[in-house]
Amino acid sequence: MTQTELTIHRLGHHGDGIAPGPVFVPLSLPGEVVAGVVAGDQMTDTKIVKPSVDRVRPACAHFKSCGGCNLMHASDDFVAVWKAGVIVAALAAHDLTAPIKPIATSPPRARRRATFAGRRTKKGALVGFYARRSDVIVPISDCHVLAQPLVDLLPVLAEITQIGGSRAATLSFALTLTDTGVDCAVTGGKPLDEELRTVLPRFRASIARLNWGDEPVYAETLPSVHFGTIAVAPPPGAFLQATKAGEDALLAAVTAALDGAKRVADLFAGCGTFALPLARAVPVHAVEGAAALTAALDHAMRYATGLKALTVETRDLFRRPLLPAELARFDGIVIDPPRAGAEAQVTQIVTAQIPRVAMVSCNPVTFARDAALLIQGGYRLNWVQPVDQFRWSPHVELAASFTLPHLSPV
Repeated sequence: MTQTELTIHRLGHHGDGIAPGPVFVPLSLPGEVVAGVVAGDQMTDTKIVKPSVDRVRPACAHFKSCGGCNLMHASDDFVAVWKAGVIVAALAAHDLTAPIKPIATSPPRARRRATFAGRRTKKGALVGFYARRSDVIVPISDCHVLAQPLVDLLPVLAEITQIGGSRAATLSFALTLTDTGVDCAVTGGKPLDEELRTVLPRFRASIARLNWGDEPVYAETLPSVHFGTIAVAPPPGAFLQATKAGEDALLAAVTAALDGAKRVADLFAGCGTFALPLARAVPVHAVEGAAALTAALDHAMRYATGLKALTVETRDLFRRPLLPAELARFDGIVIDPPRAGAEAQVTQIVTAQIPRVAMVSCNPVTFARDAALLIQGGYRLNWVQPVDQFRWSPHVELAASFTLPHLSPV
């Protein structure tokens, strides 16, 4: 096949290098000269002819085959600058600018959440991550991203795959490392019959709580995490920030953005990541659409001490955003929506003219769209704090401070 030589001009949102055409070249960096076979807009069989000064040797033996880390071949400094640039570019698409704070990057081997795939084979089981843009499972023996207790669980997951999996289906293991052990929610397995109910509890020593599909198998120890100093028992598969370091960075940014607020609403509150620590200082009203999460938050609140008034509401903020009359009693808002953003709720915040808004986002594109709505409504974007909990991936999160002009910048 004919080899083509190209120069990489930039990285795309998925971390692939982009050469003129455009041609997408995985595992390449800006400024590099690469050679390979071009088919359509993709290059394969790529060789690095002239490497970038930002190229480093990947630390993980699984890097080339595993689809988990797209940027381990790039230096930490390059990744930090590039991820900040993703935020800047998203804002620029709406003609916005903002001071960008230094990125808060979580350390290696710190991720407390992961989803492994498992499939039975003739000789046993495969457990690992999917290859890049493929449904092929790459078995792994180590991971430089995950906390070690999750990696140590791989042989146990292989056993469970052999017991509860079929060769026609793939199991999904959603794992969360909590303060009291690993929480595991399994989907894609055989029906939970009496035989499985009898066999699966043998893994109690390794997995604190096991759910199979929508059904609980056992809870040897109730999983627990701390938000600030308050223990919360999250429901199976509950969303938590990916690393403790990332959670701390986001909480610090939110706290700074709400400085001076006397009464706060926490929208898309989950099971209390921000609401519980904030309630140490000010009254908080927490709103979340998932009843299991609000139940966990409510239970934690009832057993906590030293909190200001904390109220909890289950409400779908996409269908029924809080209206200006309901928002009027707050002078601070923290809003942490999913990737789709929160256009409907932000519109109501603009109408209500809440003085301080702390916005947390896992998607710079929808963040920029919602930020534009706030700014069009008279708000000032004071700063953006990038947070990298997904080390060596293209993913970046952020927290941002918005205030009305009559307030001093936070």
